[in-house]
Amino acid sequence: MRAAGFPYLRAMEELLQKIREYEAEISSYTATSAESAEAFRIKYLGTKGLLKTVMGEMKTVPNERKREFGQVLNEFKQLTEKKYEELKNIQGTNGHQAAPEMDFSLPGDLLPVGTRHPISLIRNRIVSIFQRLGFAVAEGPEIEDDWHNFTALNMLENHPARDMQDTFYIHQQPDWLLRTHTSNVQIRELEKGHLPIRVICPGRVYRNETISARAHCFFHQVEGLYVDENVSFADLKQTLYFFAQEMYGKDVKPRFRPSYFPFTEPSAEMDISCFICGGKGCSVCKHTGWVEILGCGMVHPKLLENCGIDSSKYTGYAFGLGIERSAMLKYQMNDLRLFSENDLRFLKQFTATY
Repeated sequence: MRAAGFPYLRAMEELLQKIREYEAEISSYTATSAESAEAFRIKYLGTKGLLKTVMGEMKTVPNERKREFGQVLNEFKQLTEKKYEELKNIQGTNGHQAAPEMDFSLPGDLLPVGTRHPISLIRNRIVSIFQRLGFAVAEGPEIEDDWHNFTALNMLENHPARDMQDTFYIHQQPDWLLRTHTSNVQIRELEKGHLPIRVICPGRVYRNETISARAHCFFHQVEGLYVDENVSFADLKQTLYFFAQEMYGKDVKPRFRPSYFPFTEPSAEMDISCFICGGKGCSVCKHTGWVEILGCGMVHPKLLENCGIDSSKYTGYAFGLGIERSAMLKYQMNDLRLFSENDLRFLKQFTATY
């Protein structure tokens, strides 16, 4: 650098001498590590570095000499920044140690592999079976009004069937509740009046029950509905025969028992021969040889009338099953609380690798 043209003032000479010393120091500076390169940056280019200090001296330079001194400072700045870039290139990008060359022949690190929840697996399996029979999937609200959850389903205000389901009501609005079954979706589909209707309604439902190995305050259901002209109980039986064998195996034997539901008439419950013991009797079937899997029946004419459908022209069937119960049977479990505890020791069993 040249200091020619500057006034031979003592302060100016001292400042130029410092700059020459800094330049010599910078030229001979070597960095043996990323830390030493970072130390160089802090010393010369940091917010409190020497470059900022020297440039702060511009205010003491007479106006007629600022241009000349500015050129000196600019050369000093360029030298400093160039040196730091060289140090960075030697030590690695952005002042970090250069990464070692990658060996692509080394085995990779195994990462945890997730899977769908067992409830989702069973739900999807049930849905896929019925979709092959032409059923569409319909969904509805989990917070429902009394009409769609009870009254339209042939359960009037004082109907004893309401006591069969302990209900969570919304305190701010007594007419609202957490649905106790997905039958509310069936009512909403019937109210649309687009016949024929062939839907399944999967979803979460809520009941005010004590949590135990066999019961929970929330669980999941899949309900089905088919309404058209000349639908018979024989159609219902053939549909459920197909489902049972696709779900639990070709060797299971089904049977129907009379039952009662306010929204179907006649009503029945469907059992299958225990696929664990082959009907010989075990703890799963409580040594009866049979396992209950769902409830079903022909849609009550009153329910059709409530939805504006001519019950003299149209008939239909409905059925409903619990997904947790199906999962417990499929996976041979004895405690449904496992499905909602999010215990990885349990969940990891439903994937081949974890």
